[in-house]
Amino acid sequence: MKNLSCSLLLLAVLFAAVPAVWAQRVMERLNRGIVAIPNSDGSVYIGWRLLGTDPDDVAFNLYRSTNGGTAVRLNNAPLTTTTDFVDGQASRAADHSWFVRPVSAGREGPASESFTLKSGALANQYLSIPLQIPEGREVAGRSYTYAANDCSVGDLDGDGAYEVVVKWTPSNATLPPRTGMTGNTLYDAYKMDGTLMWRIDCGVNIRSGDAYNQFLVYDLDGDGKAEVTFKTGDGTLDGQGKPIGNPLADWRNQDPASNIYGKILQGPEYLTVFEGSTGKALDTKEYVPTRYPLDGWGGVGGNGGNDNTGGRPDRMTACVAYLDGRLPSVVMVRGWYGRTVLAAWDFRNGKLSQRWVFDSENATNPYSGQANHSVTVADFDQDGMDEVCVGAMTVDHNGKGLFTTGLRHGDALHASDLIPSRPGLEVFGVHENEESTVAFNTPGSAMFDGRTGEILWSNNPTVDVGRGVAADIDPNFPGAECWGAPGGTRRGDTGEVIYPQTPNSVNFAIWWDADPLRELLDKTTISKWNWNTRTTEVLFSPEGVISNNGTKSTPALSGDLLGDWREEVMFRTPDNRELRIYTTTIPARTRMHTLMHDPQYRLAVCWQNVAYNQPPHPGFFIGQDMKPAPRAKIIMPGAD
Repeated sequence: MKNLSCSLLLLAVLFAAVPAVWAQRVMERLNRGIVAIPNSDGSVYIGWRLLGTDPDDVAFNLYRSTNGGTAVRLNNAPLTTTTDFVDGQASRAADHSWFVRPVSAGREGPASESFTLKSGALANQYLSIPLQIPEGREVAGRSYTYAANDCSVGDLDGDGAYEVVVKWTPSNATLPPRTGMTGNTLYDAYKMDGTLMWRIDCGVNIRSGDAYNQFLVYDLDGDGKAEVTFKTGDGTLDGQGKPIGNPLADWRNQDPASNIYGKILQGPEYLTVFEGSTGKALDTKEYVPTRYPLDGWGGVGGNGGNDNTGGRPDRMTACVAYLDGRLPSVVMVRGWYGRTVLAAWDFRNGKLSQRWVFDSENATNPYSGQANHSVTVADFDQDGMDEVCVGAMTVDHNGKGLFTTGLRHGDALHASDLIPSRPGLEVFGVHENEESTVAFNTPGSAMFDGRTGEILWSNNPTVDVGRGVAADIDPNFPGAECWGAPGGTRRGDTGEVIYPQTPNSVNFAIWWDADPLRELLDKTTISKWNWNTRTTEVLFSPEGVISNNGTKSTPALSGDLLGDWREEVMFRTPDNRELRIYTTTIPARTRMHTLMHDPQYRLAVCWQNVAYNQPPHPGFFIGQDMKPAPRAKIIMPGAD
């Protein structure tokens, strides 16, 4: 009996030590995201979500109501193959509304929300969100204007539908090495019909630019409503017009002759969580780490340089990760080229509390100089809790270093099950080799194991590679293909060059047509790789919209925002008066649960806007000969 008691006690201790291994993640309670798009031939394409919590046997009935009349079922038998439908009988001379009902175990469930098209609706392949452009302002005697920049989505009010958070970037935004005053960064929240929910003004003590302004939209406390969080300063005005810190403080360097003119290298820095529905500041804590010492951020990444003018410490990324396997945490990252610090925070019961801090400290630390202009989050070691990969290094869920590859700083970063024949996840990235760091002889691109950091293959030592993509674009080879570094298109599993030709797009990837291969997104064009002719062919190129972030040419947002599992893309119009969400109208061949209920993919949409934007990837392989998508271990808010 004594031995039995000891065994039971040991089991209890073991289970208590790893409670999150079997935990279910609390994720947002989405509605069906139904959308109806008029086609040029007079038909209407309708798509809706299969949720991650739907039973395996679920089917759907689709209904249409005309001019407010009794709804009519459009399908003869419940729809099981896809979650889309083409309605060829909806006259444009009438108002129509569509909704679906799930069918499981022979019983029909409640109706979804409906989507309505008014009579005379144009055959536009997008949803329009009107924007309210901020008025131009003046700083240091020079005027500036605003452009809609990166966007994110979250269910801010708990109704199951996404709202959109828009970052407004001033025309004088800049990079940390450069001097000069910048205008204030602003954030707006909009409902899908264009209703402005709130506006937050970051104030004069937050400099504007890609490296500074990282924002996260996510349900941080599992209450069913998303919060918004980012770095703030004295005088930041929340969505209710209330200031954070000292509203009269101005920490900018005011001397035009100074080599730090316009920079903010003094004064407090904060991390604030805002209420998603109102923009109200809920809690503010001192930002970790501080920027000091200013010359303590150099190292072996990038060009290996250093400075004391704020060029290195004012390089930020950010993400959300499930560090306990159940509820999300915020992770703020400071430093790319040398010292890198990750600070993890929990938001519970209306308060921020620090979970841990990881600090690579100095150039002698093997984790120094390994961070990218981007970040990705996944359960790399498959223990039920997330790790944070910032490029050539990964930090475990407990704030300890998991591994570093030593491949140093880079730009593009892709993590997923890129090689389905191997267990777990892989990471593909490209790396900078320039100036003094060429001597390190590190590769221009490489594939490594996401759990151990083992380098599976690499190429082009000493070459400075700025862009690279990993996606399954050719059905004749297993898993993902990789390109960007000199040499051609490579196999993801071996690094072997398949052919010298490469797609003419080395930017974003998107699932758009009917097959599981991924398409290419660059500027405002969606194209497909023709593996027979080895050329890139345009599938979709809308007019009247533009991309963001200069030569980066990225969308305002891409992701599975509406309809079935395939992805949407969001662009702004040139006059900044409108966002347009484009969705495919190509009938699907298969169905899959919404990618937003895959934890890795959903977190990728959350961090997509940070620094050098990267496309989202799921935690499982989508492509030729893929296995059925795994069911994520998730629950809805309040389910436990």
